[in-house]
Amino acid sequence: MPELPEVETIARELRVRLIGRTITGAEIRWARSIATPSPAEFEQRVIGRTVQAVGRRGKFLLLHLSGGATLLVHLRMSGQLLLAPRLSPSEKHVRVVLTLDDGSTLRFQDQRKFGRMWLVRDPQVVLGRLGPEPLAEDFTLDVFVRLIERRSGMLKPLLLNQSFLAGLGNIYADEALFRARLHPRRKANSLNEDEIARLYRAIRQVLGEAISGRGTTFDGVYRRVNGDSGGFQESLLVYGRTGEPCRECGTSIERIVLGGRGTHFCPHCQPAP
Repeated sequence: MPELPEVETIARELRVRLIGRTITGAEIRWARSIATPSPAEFEQRVIGRTVQAVGRRGKFLLLHLSGGATLLVHLRMSGQLLLAPRLSPSEKHVRVVLTLDDGSTLRFQDQRKFGRMWLVRDPQVVLGRLGPEPLAEDFTLDVFVRLIERRSGMLKPLLLNQSFLAGLGNIYADEALFRARLHPRRKANSLNEDEIARLYRAIRQVLGEAISGRGTTFDGVYRRVNGDSGGFQESLLVYGRTGEPCRECGTSIERIVLGGRGTHFCPHCQPAP
C-alpha cells in the first residue's frame, strides 16, 4: 500500500535519525524478506557499514551505505520500517532487525510477507525499469505529453504502471483522476491538450499535498517510523469513500475494478467515456 508520499515521508524521517549511524547487528527472522544476496551473506555484508545517505526512487527506499553498498527496501502491501530501542518489545510480524550503534533498531515489519530488501552495489539492477519521478524538476508538462501521447490504454491501469511513472499507486491515481475530472476508463490517446495538462497538475498537486500530510494511513497499514499514522486520509476525495457523497457535487462515489484494482470515482464529476 505505501506509495510515493508514504515512502518519501519515511525517507525524510529516517534521514534525520540514520545518517552517520553504523549497523552493528542484523537478525533475519524470515529469509524470503531478503531478495538478494542470501540471508547469510546479507548479514555478513551489512554489519559494520555506516549509513551515508537516505533516498527514495518510486516506491523504493534507498539506504546508501559505506563501502559502496546500497540497501533497497520495497514495502509492498503491508511493510513498515520502524525505529525502536533495542530492548523494547518486538511486534509479531517483524521480519528483519538491524541494530545500530546508538542502541536503537530499525525493524522491518511485514504482516503479509510481500516486502523485500536488496543489498547491492548498483541500485539500477533493481530500479532500472522505473519510469520518471512525477515530482522531479525535470518532469515537465512537455515530458508528460510525450509520455502519454504514445499510450492507448485506460488511464487508471496506465498510472499504476511503474515503468510509465514511478511511485503512483491505487490511492493517488484515483485522487489525481478525480481532481483532473477524468474517468478512470478514459483511453490515454483520447485526451486533449487541456485534459493532459489537468492530469499532470493533479498528479503533482495530490502527491505534494500528501507528502505535506505525511502520507495516508488506510486500514492501519502505513505507519511512520515512530509508529504514528499519516494525516492525509482526512483529505481523500474519492478513495475508500464508496457510497459516500462527492464532496464537490453530492453524487455517490462509485467503485469498479480495473486491472484487478479497486477504483473509486464520481460518476458526475468524472463522466464516462
